[in-house]
Amino acid sequence: MNIRPAIEADRASIEALIRTYPDQLAQDHLPDTAEFFVAEDEKGIFGCCALEVYSPKIAEVRSLAVKEEYRGKGVARALVQACVDRAQEKGIRQVLAITGALDFFDKLGFKAFQSEKYALFRTFD
Repeated sequence: MNIRPAIEADRASIEALIRTYPDQLAQDHLPDTAEFFVAEDEKGIFGCCALEVYSPKIAEVRSLAVKEEYRGKGVARALVQACVDRAQEKGIRQVLAITGALDFFDKLGFKAFQSEKYALFRTFD
């Protein structure tokens, strides 16, 4: 397994991977390709994750996707860690994740903000 920064030629593979999870990764906006890391082997790209920087203080780990047959092998962990490492290199002070996989992100050191349990959203039609 190789984890590397994405290049523009990876964009179609990233988009195809994300589209395989429409219920979990419903996104109107994808980060720029340069914000992604990809996991690949001799068969091609099988995982992706992006670090979207919002300010010098905060960035978000997002668009994490791993093909089903590669799950349980540490791919997601490695991709998130690559994003966290990039954030630290950039001097970002906080990295957030909006997720339903609370246990996974908890194991990686992500905690609820000031002991909050949920992010609440209000949607307008």
